[in-house]
Amino acid sequence: MSTSTADPDAADALTDAEYRDLLSDLPPSAKLVAKVLEGDAPLSQGQLAEESLLPDRTVRYALNRLEEQGLVGSRYSFKDARKQVYYLNR
Repeated sequence: MSTSTADPDAADALTDAEYRDLLSDLPPSAKLVAKVLEGDAPLSQGQLAEESLLPDRTVRYALNRLEEQGLVGSRYSFKDARKQVYYLNR
């Protein structure tokens, strides 16, 4: 998992078409997690599980798939440095 401390540069941002193409090949759980992150980012894995109503293990799998595609980034939480929070790379 990446642990960058800053949001991605504007030059690295995906267009809407590129984002949708990358997302279209992913499983439904990954699409749901991405949709939740569109509205409320950054969120921890536990918060994503609560918001999406998916099991923790499914959320973890979805986040791994999204990270493999470069659609999601992570950083340590400012509130609790033991936790990672996730956000969309858009």
